[in-house]
Amino acid sequence: METRPLGETGHDSTVMTFGAIALNWLEQDGADQLVELVLDHGVNHFDVAPTYGDAELKLGPKLRQHRAEIFLGCKTQKREYEGAKRKLEQSLTRLGVDRIDLYQIHGLEYEHELETITGEGGALEALREAQSEGLVDHIGLTSHGDPQLILDALDRIDDLATVMFPLNPVVAGKDDDEYDYEAVFERADELDVGTLGIKAFAKGPWPSTDELPERDRPYANWYEPVDTPDEIRERFDFAAAQGLTSVVSPGDPKLVAMVLDAADRYDGMSEEAQRSLIERLRHEQSPVPEQLHH
Repeated sequence: METRPLGETGHDSTVMTFGAIALNWLEQDGADQLVELVLDHGVNHFDVAPTYGDAELKLGPKLRQHRAEIFLGCKTQKREYEGAKRKLEQSLTRLGVDRIDLYQIHGLEYEHELETITGEGGALEALREAQSEGLVDHIGLTSHGDPQLILDALDRIDDLATVMFPLNPVVAGKDDDEYDYEAVFERADELDVGTLGIKAFAKGPWPSTDELPERDRPYANWYEPVDTPDEIRERFDFAAAQGLTSVVSPGDPKLVAMVLDAADRYDGMSEEAQRSLIERLRHEQSPVPEQLHH
């Protein structure tokens, strides 16, 4: 599988990152088998978070067995020093490792959160302290929110190694600034910050629960995913062709094998094919929830 430099980290990540939230929906045996399948395909970048149910615990056994093969990303939704420090300690214990390669501020949505994170007693202090103690190698940021907020974070946090944000043909076709994740990508590229793309496989938001109750939804994603091999490959090719370092797999384990196949076969996507896909989908409803835009 193709690898690309992850910004200035010195690590070359596979063009597919395994979204380990998928392990939350499996029993331990199934989780072990899925991790082995992903590793057999050469994927070397995993991403997990304490908010993904018991995914950290289920990842732990195979992570420890294959630690040298896996670049491990984890996250915290805590915004202040004490909370971020405790969450990091908890994740290290649950994963059973003594170091996390990439520890990310998770799900930045509001300007006041950024103020807290970067201020005195903020989470950034805890992350930098952990970095100096060798518990964390690199610091990153994830957000589904306003692209301008992510740009602000890139300007204010000069040691960010990576950013994770939505990038797919539906949002690429929107003209409004609130969907301008391309600007985030360009700024990150200028700063040599690694870029991790999420929502690449999003078809759109789920119908309302009145129309389709959560119990009847066929996939454990908070958005409705595309789900045929051709659609998965088309979406993967589009996201990878934008120049992202790596494309994160969707949350439902039933989709992972198709994404692995697409990543194995990735060989670029012509600009004409990219433009055609954007034109076909630009009027679809954005899979990035409006409530995350401010």
